[in-house]
Amino acid sequence: MKALVIGAGQGRRLLPLTEIEPKALLNVGGKSLLAWQAEALVDCGVDEIVFLAGFNLPAVERALKHFAARWPQTDFRAVYNPFYGVADNLATCWMARQEMDSDFLLLNSDTLFSQPVLQTLLSSPSAPISLAVDHKAKYDDDDMKVELQGARLLDIGKTLPPERVQGESIGMLFFRGEGPQRFVAALEAAMLEPRAIRQWYLSVIAALASEIEIQAVTISGHDWCEIDYPVDLQTARRMVASWRRKPDDTLISVMSS
Repeated sequence: MKALVIGAGQGRRLLPLTEIEPKALLNVGGKSLLAWQAEALVDCGVDEIVFLAGFNLPAVERALKHFAARWPQTDFRAVYNPFYGVADNLATCWMARQEMDSDFLLLNSDTLFSQPVLQTLLSSPSAPISLAVDHKAKYDDDDMKVELQGARLLDIGKTLPPERVQGESIGMLFFRGEGPQRFVAALEAAMLEPRAIRQWYLSVIAALASEIEIQAVTISGHDWCEIDYPVDLQTARRMVASWRRKPDDTLISVMSS
């Protein structure tokens, strides 16, 4: 199983913390956000982890080398987007399209999650594309909101009208069967448009929702958070601390990296 981790951007909303350090390498409870992700992925059987890099590639490569030494059974490598400063993550995914040749996970590098989140997605009923979603009483402007019909995705975006919103994407997808091929074809078509340079890859998922089955997989009740702002980093650190306090920690291994 392969996982692609999207992390090319600098994470400017976290400045000055990300002035030098990529967001994925920020310290969260004693180890980097990427280390938490890698540990969960390896524990769930992922044996290829491809980081879609941009900002401060050398720091990312050093981290991947460290992970490779810790988990020799797993192949760690980077795909570099040299245009990360002017292009959004649709272009980053397009540059990694050759990695999408079989079933794979796609996740954002700024999502901290407990292991059951990943297990729930991986064990979900087979669909070309499965999208991890959560639900809450109120959604803000920055949430990547979803419209659903039962468990099927109808639309996704930050600007969906409130009356159509039934959850939010946590930034983790699972592509199976025809899913990888359809996603790559949609990426290639989208990149022919001038506006593609400033689009998110989830705009492609929104377009595909009318063509193939995209399954929403609810992960409610399991811990996760997105790290966009300094306050989110504090939330993430409290979350990790709560995992360590559990006497029977089934959420995620907390061995030091």
